[in-house]
Amino acid sequence: MARDSDDATPLGGREALAAYLAGGEKPMADFRIGTEHEKFPFTLDGHRPVPYEGKGGIEALLRGMEGLLGWAPITDEGRIIGLSDPTGGGAISLEPGGQFELSGAPLENLHQTCSEVHAHLAQVRQIATPMGVGFVGLGMSPVWSLAETPVMPKSRYDIMKRYMPKVGMRGLDMMFRTATIQVNLDFSSEADMVAKMRVGLAFQPIATALFANAPFTDGKPNGLQSARAYAWLDTDNNRAGGLPQAFEPSFGYEAYVDWALDVPMYFIKRGNTYHDVAGSSFRDLMDGRHPAVPGERATLSDWTNHLSTLFPDVRLKRFLEMRGADGGPWARICALPAFWVGLLYDGETLAQAEALALDLTAEERHDLRESVPTLGLRVPYRGGTGQDLAAQLVALARQGLRNRARTNASGNDESIFLSALEEVVETGRSPADILLEHYHGAWGEDLDKLFEEFAY
Repeated sequence: MARDSDDATPLGGREALAAYLAGGEKPMADFRIGTEHEKFPFTLDGHRPVPYEGKGGIEALLRGMEGLLGWAPITDEGRIIGLSDPTGGGAISLEPGGQFELSGAPLENLHQTCSEVHAHLAQVRQIATPMGVGFVGLGMSPVWSLAETPVMPKSRYDIMKRYMPKVGMRGLDMMFRTATIQVNLDFSSEADMVAKMRVGLAFQPIATALFANAPFTDGKPNGLQSARAYAWLDTDNNRAGGLPQAFEPSFGYEAYVDWALDVPMYFIKRGNTYHDVAGSSFRDLMDGRHPAVPGERATLSDWTNHLSTLFPDVRLKRFLEMRGADGGPWARICALPAFWVGLLYDGETLAQAEALALDLTAEERHDLRESVPTLGLRVPYRGGTGQDLAAQLVALARQGLRNRARTNASGNDESIFLSALEEVVETGRSPADILLEHYHGAWGEDLDKLFEEFAY
């Protein structure tokens, strides 16, 4: 998660908010790919969660990365909480429970994306291993209880931690114990945004099923394919979910603005101070009658910060964020952007994908989203299963990547990064299934083996 904004530019009305979103439009030639992934740090000795403080803590790890990369520190009340590339590239940030996130630079192709991931993981190992810290990619921390999970010193997370139990049963699990891979993608027009939003929302559950990698909680199997996706089913549903209004004919920038304005705020940031206004109205701030800042009207930073606290399955800023996948190993970090770039960045495949998305009924979209966290690819779908739909989408993504024809030095196009997903749809075995096979088989129900065999 990037640094919260401090831009004090005054906002106009509803139309100005929509115009801000429209300002993200780009010609297709300028489309970029921004890949983010989160991972869980753990102690190599004992496989325990890593605290913020101390010689082997997250703070020391960030300082080590600062020295290695020369990136600028991001601080909150004097404490380092991330790093940003001063040349305009990527950023490193912390999620609430210490999940270590790379927000990748906006890149032209997936070959660059995968090189970026490889370089980052090598850099992190260079600093972390001598400190006695390792990392693992999963959708849910498999062993540690919520009480054992450390809390990162970030002001917005303190506010969210207090508010989450008021609006859902699983919000704290989502904050402190889950990790994801996501990709940020561009759009060329309002119509292009709407088409991509619809494809993303309709098939986010299939991405969840393909990347499902969270079958353990509190040291034992949880009966789920993705405990991360399950947590999102009851996490502040005012600001999360499948956005059914995106499938209405009138959907566009203004409709998204109207929805966002009705989502309660978390905070108002003035200077370095976060005012806890959780549950209050952004419309009151727009009108200059918010009790936390009497007489002040909303600024551009208020709007951009508010947009960052919305959690639909596809989030609209000045780009689109695909938010459905569990954290996972190196190959799947590259596979997630490959899946969505293949579906969304070629005009021919986007048209086919949108037709498939519009063919789903609202009930089918709802049922997929509700059932996939438990059933994964085995979810019932039109006389077959989600595996059938996943195979269709992966094949379409492959065609889209081939149409893009972005090759590496060896002459391979970007479709090489779909191989991990093609194995999933061929075998019907998700990452979660593979972990469970190990757990009940060679590991003898010993989850220490997970940290030893699946660490980066």
